[in-house]
Amino acid sequence: MRDRSHIEKTLMLNEDKPADDYTAVLQRLRKIYHTSIKPLEQSYKYNELRQHEITDGEITSKPMVLFLGPWSVGKSTMINYLLGLEETRYQLYTGAEPTTSEFTVLMHGPKLKTIEGIVMAADSARSFSPLEKFGQNFLEKLIGIEVPHKLLERVTFVDTPGIIENRKQQERGYPFNDVCQWFIDRADLIFVVFDPTKLDVGLELEMLFRQLKGRESQIRIILNKADNLATQMLMRVYGALFWSLAPLINVTEPPRVYVSSFWPQDYKPDTHRELFLKEEISLLEDLNQVIENRLENKIAFIRQHAIRVRIHALLVDRYLQTYKDKMTFFSDGELVFKDIVEDPDKFYIFKTILAKTNVSKFDLPNREAYKDFFGINPISNFKLLSQQCSYMGGCFLEKIERAITQELPGLLGSLGLGKNPGAPNCDKTGCGEAPKNRYRKH
Repeated sequence: MRDRSHIEKTLMLNEDKPADDYTAVLQRLRKIYHTSIKPLEQSYKYNELRQHEITDGEITSKPMVLFLGPWSVGKSTMINYLLGLEETRYQLYTGAEPTTSEFTVLMHGPKLKTIEGIVMAADSARSFSPLEKFGQNFLEKLIGIEVPHKLLERVTFVDTPGIIENRKQQERGYPFNDVCQWFIDRADLIFVVFDPTKLDVGLELEMLFRQLKGRESQIRIILNKADNLATQMLMRVYGALFWSLAPLINVTEPPRVYVSSFWPQDYKPDTHRELFLKEEISLLEDLNQVIENRLENKIAFIRQHAIRVRIHALLVDRYLQTYKDKMTFFSDGELVFKDIVEDPDKFYIFKTILAKTNVSKFDLPNREAYKDFFGINPISNFKLLSQQCSYMGGCFLEKIERAITQELPGLLGSLGLGKNPGAPNCDKTGCGEAPKNRYRKH
């Protein structure tokens, strides 16, 4: 069995310091969301456009680490290894055949406990209650496991069913891609695991990478079971993996690829033990960085959400204002608005938003999305932004702009005064590659 001391050191599992109390900051973040963002979100039915409703449980939840990839590449084994669950009654079942058929959520609890998906969805205090919308068939494939482990006090792991390319989506009995998208949208770190025998890319894996667009900063590619290969073969497999993934990841800088064997058995003889160990430490530092920057990432996520809600409200307001301007006493309202929705550029809907407000053209939603949005939400259901004001509460638009420009950056700045995670120490971690954090100020 392999020595686990580097895991304990890098993730600081042996330290007896009390857990940081973030309750006050999270409550402040929750208040900003409910008072400054949610009113505009509900008024303009943003959830109908993006299908992403933020709950209190999601705001206060721990960072989530998601494991994706083909079947039998070692996802469950890797979780067992990181948590030290091998040969215990807590361990996830593993094997050479496809073994994980459920979405398994590993959380912290005082004792070992299994929670059915129906119970998880019914508990509004947890962040999984929105999963109920995927139906009872899916809830039967969702399971929660509470384990008394120190790492799970700071993070939640999600193990997913392996991708099987020759299986039709309908055979799963629930919308697999939609469920994956729900977890992808909420994950702080996404491990996509491969092994040397499963490098081919089929339709289901291609669809998965399409869903990961825009989340490249959270993705980490893992080439597992690397000690099964001789040096020359490992180089070929590494190149083949990049060749397979290159068309799917359309970014200038490719995601980080970790090459190692994530399981408790010792590395096989005559393999690159030092390389594999450094790669493993780099991955653990990445995981630790996500845990350390939990609040920064959470605030940045809420601010990003607020920017999208604001842009959506400005667009709906512009559609409504254009509709009112074009309507006359003899006009047919449906035909007038259909003309606007079919060709918004003719009425300068999107250009007006870019000209008058500090909105990036890269943040604008797809024009086609608003055809579907207004198909189920008649324009007459909405009010102009200028009418969304009250004497006591102020204006919705002013409140969300204050949250984006002042309140959330102020909350983020106050964290920097109170804590400094610091750079990884070579003496402590063995000089793994320092992880990147897109939210850290350089």
